[in-house]
Amino acid sequence: MNVTISQLLDLSHTMAADYLRQFQYPWEALDGIHDLILSLGETLSPEEYDQPAEHVWVHKTAKVFPSAYLGAPCIIGPETEVRHCAFIRGSALVGAGCVVGNSVELKNVILFDGVKTPHYNYVGDSILGYKSHMGAGSITSNVKSDKTLVVVKGDEAVETGRKKMGAILGDHVEVGCNSVLNPGTILGRRSSVYPTSCVRGVIPEDGIYKDKDHIVIRK
Repeated sequence: MNVTISQLLDLSHTMAADYLRQFQYPWEALDGIHDLILSLGETLSPEEYDQPAEHVWVHKTAKVFPSAYLGAPCIIGPETEVRHCAFIRGSALVGAGCVVGNSVELKNVILFDGVKTPHYNYVGDSILGYKSHMGAGSITSNVKSDKTLVVVKGDEAVETGRKKMGAILGDHVEVGCNSVLNPGTILGRRSSVYPTSCVRGVIPEDGIYKDKDHIVIRK
């Protein structure tokens, strides 16, 4: 079951690399994102980053639209676009060359470089790997309806000990439009999800999720 950080994520594409190396599983890193951003922010050069509000750092090459809300703490990386009515609630580390689109909400997340969340996405308590893409309207569901602790279910069940956990997307993952990634979903590198899917558990590297009974490996 490929669910470790080293199996899912190329750490050369995030400012959080040293932090993430402390952990085996990506969900173990979720609790410390707030403090990570505060510590990283203090190291950023004012020649490269503006600070429009306390504990909010925006690279000078990033484009933040006037109606976007940037809640502290957050870091917006180089060449990233934060578009109209985006709602960054806080604890969001957004890498270089990302898109945070119209009406997108982010909360307690790490977005690696090149991540695209361009239209009507909710991403909470999640980590999105290098150049992963969330299709329009796709969301991460981060709390189970019965409020019990999240379990990652693949070949075996792994207890996370967390009430809140969204999804972990490996590098180069494609999520189809209007899909729901249920709490504890793990998408392996280069996997794809068909539009309007309801996904649970672990999808293998290079997997194509058509529905829960039809998951094939890309050839």
